[in-house]
Amino acid sequence: MRSAAPAAGAAAAMLLVGTSTAVSATVADHPVHLGQALRYGLAAVVLLVVVRRLGLPRVRLTRRDVLLLVALAATGLVGFNLFLVEATRHASPALIGTVVGAAPVVLAVAGPLVERRAIGTRTVVAAAVVALGTAIAAGLGTGSPRGVLLAAGALLGEVLFSLLAVPLLPKLGPVRVAAWSAALSVPMLLTTGLLFEPLPAHLPTATQLAAFGYLGAVVTAVAFLLWYRALRDLGTARAGLFAGLVPLGSLLATVALGVGTPRPADIAGAVLVMIGVTVGMSRISPGRMSPRIRPAAPTTA
Repeated sequence: MRSAAPAAGAAAAMLLVGTSTAVSATVADHPVHLGQALRYGLAAVVLLVVVRRLGLPRVRLTRRDVLLLVALAATGLVGFNLFLVEATRHASPALIGTVVGAAPVVLAVAGPLVERRAIGTRTVVAAAVVALGTAIAAGLGTGSPRGVLLAAGALLGEVLFSLLAVPLLPKLGPVRVAAWSAALSVPMLLTTGLLFEPLPAHLPTATQLAAFGYLGAVVTAVAFLLWYRALRDLGTARAGLFAGLVPLGSLLATVALGVGTPRPADIAGAVLVMIGVTVGMSRISPGRMSPRIRPAAPTTA
């Protein structure tokens, strides 16, 4: 089945992103934005090395390409982090997780509109099941109206991370989109960090450097590449279903690190997510894939 590899890639990407929650706890005392700049900077280096190793031909960027890449970095990376950090001050992690967990539903509706094809009812229903599973696993939580709005801002950043990449993927390919968006986010994060955060009181420890290395090389470089490949090959709506696996990745990481045990709600939520993904992926027809997100040439990797 031609969809098996992209689906596996999407699942792996979101599970890896989920592990960042547990790993990020080890760098909690480090300035957030400066730490994210370090993370994305490392990811950009790794991805640009991959571009060079693959021998991809040079691509001339148009003004539209540059604007889309800047917008992707500003909203999907920097904006997402800004809203997420600020939301934690006004809402519980459970509420934030529930709001951001609605991303599969938004992508199931907005993705086909961006790709200029019909919205699939089956995919929307499957996305709703995935979002419900995420909400059950996270718990509804509590928060102020401001917290809800900030969480909605994080949700918007999460969605734009995918939607803004759609018109770029045919020309640039997944590796370049991931590399350039990560690279462009670094000066933005450094600026916000220097403006709004105190300088770090000490240099990162060996453990923290290892955490940043994992977050940059694996959670960002590898996961972004896998995600954009899946986005190109599956389409936004179906790839978006796998966003519901993020809480499962977080759960697996906490269990593996011995810092938590699964609750019944975690297991029930995970089961619902898997049901939703299975329903949404059960009728994939590669021939119906939108030509707008097919790679323009094999060299785009």
